[in-house]
Amino acid sequence: MYTQPQKAFRAQKLDKIEKDILAIAQTGMPVSRVFLADGDAMSLPFARLEAICELIQRHLPQVTRISSYCLPRNLNNKTPEQLARLRELGLSLLYVGCESGDNEVLAKIKKGETFESSLAALQKIRAAGMKSSVMILNGLGGVALSQQHAINSAKLMNAAQPDYLSTLVVTLPLGTERMDAVFDGQFQLPDQLGLFQEMQTLLSHLELEQTIFRSDHASNYLVLKGVLGKDKAKLLAQVEQAIHAPRSIPLRQEWQRGL
Repeated sequence: MYTQPQKAFRAQKLDKIEKDILAIAQTGMPVSRVFLADGDAMSLPFARLEAICELIQRHLPQVTRISSYCLPRNLNNKTPEQLARLRELGLSLLYVGCESGDNEVLAKIKKGETFESSLAALQKIRAAGMKSSVMILNGLGGVALSQQHAINSAKLMNAAQPDYLSTLVVTLPLGTERMDAVFDGQFQLPDQLGLFQEMQTLLSHLELEQTIFRSDHASNYLVLKGVLGKDKAKLLAQVEQAIHAPRSIPLRQEWQRGL
């Protein structure tokens, strides 16, 4: 999506951001949460993020939570003290697209991250008093790397213990050409059964203490919701039912998965 000209990333000037915030404040609408759209706002330098959060506090004092997307590498140039300051100003939740915990998968898709860099970022977020919401992409390793993708993603989550975890299914509306290029022409997206089996492996290997888990994005065939680990057995039972008796459980049809 971000390779398209209309989605090219650029940082807005601070006066433009303040005008947007003021426009919302002047409507009188109650606003309690702000998301720093549209791309990864954490790529901005600390001083700019601090100024934005201060503007939100000044003009929208009722806001209780500011959130943003966050690539792990964009925390490299921010100190724990700077992150703690942003937390003090209301930036309390970061959405981290880890995608996978498997270094081979991450290298193939040219993510620019590793198991180690993702874990370091998630630990830094927690140390700053912020919460993390992590995304893992079901099917990202294709059929060939499905199991190691699931197992190592679970290992990353076990080490990080994120506050929120969600899984989305890889969707390739423009075809598999880009994935074929990095998988030596052999990329094969798992079918529905394969995706369920991968999810079963992921859930089986997850050892989480108090993580809110969601698999309810439009791309998912099977909607799963719970808290891990107390709901692990229940969620696994739902996946196993989808594997062995798919007609007995509500599944999204293809037309319902349109993005």
